[in-house]
Amino acid sequence: MNQISGAEALVQMLKLHGVDTVFGLCGDTTLPFYDALYRTGEGVRHILTRDERHAAYMADGYARVSGKVGVCEGPSGGGATYILPGVVEANESSIPILAITTDISVTGRGKYTLTELDQNALYRPLTKWNQVIDTAASLPSLVRTAFAEMTTGKPGAAHLGLPFDVQRQPVDADDIWAQADLGRFPARRTGPAPEAVEAAAEVLLSASNPVFICGGGVVIAGAEAELTSLAELLDAPVATTVSGQGAISDRHPLAVGVVGSNGGVPETRAIVEEADLVMFVTCRAGSVTTERWRHPAPGKAKIVQIDVDPRVIGANYQPDAAILGDALPVLAALVDAVAKRQGDRGVSDAATRVAAARKAKFDAFNELARAEARPIKPERIVATMQDVLPSNAVVVCDPGTPCPYFSAFYDQVETGRHFISNRAHGALGFAMSAAVGAHFGRPDAPTVAVMGDGSFGMCVGELETIVRLNLPVTLVVVSNSVFGWIKAGQKSGYEERYYSVDFSQSDHARIAEAYGVKTWRVEDPADLAGALRAATDTAGPSLVDIVSQPLQEARAPVSEWVA
Repeated sequence: MNQISGAEALVQMLKLHGVDTVFGLCGDTTLPFYDALYRTGEGVRHILTRDERHAAYMADGYARVSGKVGVCEGPSGGGATYILPGVVEANESSIPILAITTDISVTGRGKYTLTELDQNALYRPLTKWNQVIDTAASLPSLVRTAFAEMTTGKPGAAHLGLPFDVQRQPVDADDIWAQADLGRFPARRTGPAPEAVEAAAEVLLSASNPVFICGGGVVIAGAEAELTSLAELLDAPVATTVSGQGAISDRHPLAVGVVGSNGGVPETRAIVEEADLVMFVTCRAGSVTTERWRHPAPGKAKIVQIDVDPRVIGANYQPDAAILGDALPVLAALVDAVAKRQGDRGVSDAATRVAAARKAKFDAFNELARAEARPIKPERIVATMQDVLPSNAVVVCDPGTPCPYFSAFYDQVETGRHFISNRAHGALGFAMSAAVGAHFGRPDAPTVAVMGDGSFGMCVGELETIVRLNLPVTLVVVSNSVFGWIKAGQKSGYEERYYSVDFSQSDHARIAEAYGVKTWRVEDPADLAGALRAATDTAGPSLVDIVSQPLQEARAPVSEWVA
């Protein structure tokens, strides 16, 4: 019998599933795995990070733009806990990343072995699938199961625990095989029931003013063309969640933009309020998108829901029709069903109403975007980046100041995943690392990370990673010396009782320069365009530090600070 070690078996299984990049951080329990990568990992590049959390964020960004499973790894104990925030974010965002954590030996359990931790219990509630491998013989089948779970149905994150002694145990080489299609997502799409499609088509055609609200599942499924075709057939305005940006081009006449408490504005809300039918397309209709289930108001409009996850359908609104399945075959089937049934729907003013809403929205925005005020207004930053960046750029935004402004006002011209923000849990420190992952996932596209200075402080160590690898990633720091989202909440809801939200102003350009990054610091709005152009034209890493208006003083597109 031909045998290889458990660590070698894992490397071969990753390769067979199409894995070409692993993000991670070394530890003593990882030694056999690293040695196997060194000896047998040809075709797999390992990206050494400075923190396990950021390894997971990199895997997330990589997966979002590549359509492939992102892989991150870390050692036992602290590593297994540090990597969790990124795993949770990916899982709740329906992004398949595989978190591999090495572990103490199986024989060391219960003996107070250094870094002992119940990894199964830790990861079970936070992943779609989770397993610590107890015997090397079961490793190939468990890896196959992990990839199948991550990429079929509702995509999600998986965790594999790899004990030290299991890495050294023998595995039958004949059991090393994989189904390569499970390395991409969504795999093995679930089609809709024909009767559900017919029922939904009938409800849709009964509406005189339908509106679609689309979540990230449309982009994950690659169903942008089908969505656009259906919207055109029904003359239906299309709004999106923050994660759903790219479901339709923002330049399409029916594109409303983002709705909800984060990135929505009164003009876009009005489009939803006027609807006699709202179709949630891969949208969970959660608290942010619906502004705490007020828009649409329950019972005011008919509801149609499309989702691959049965738990989502009917969770917040009673649907008049619902279709379970992947967005691509569902929307394709709906296009056919509606086209056969629709007849003459007459003339609609949907595009006119959308155009009027967008004009009102951008008239107010442009007035602020042209302002020469200091500190620089966030609107000026968005408008300038819109002018500077090409349409294929990938923009990654942290929560705080960047997310609502870019969600509301940065037009995504091309469909697909060109905008990323971590909207499931909204942890700061995401953008820099996710942009690194996005670069590896789509190396031909310019990649820009936009973060507040609070976020910068949580990820600054990864500047070394970016410089070591000489990555052509541009970092934009919106510098206002405050955790602005919280301070804005204290202003609006707590009578300006500001408490423990302000911090010192740092010169982020000088900090990044010390790491070897080419930098610009901008205080005058007249200098902003030149700095951003120079930064994005730089062959290696670049950073622009922008002294910006604090969020609590700005006219932010946020209707509620607590969602």
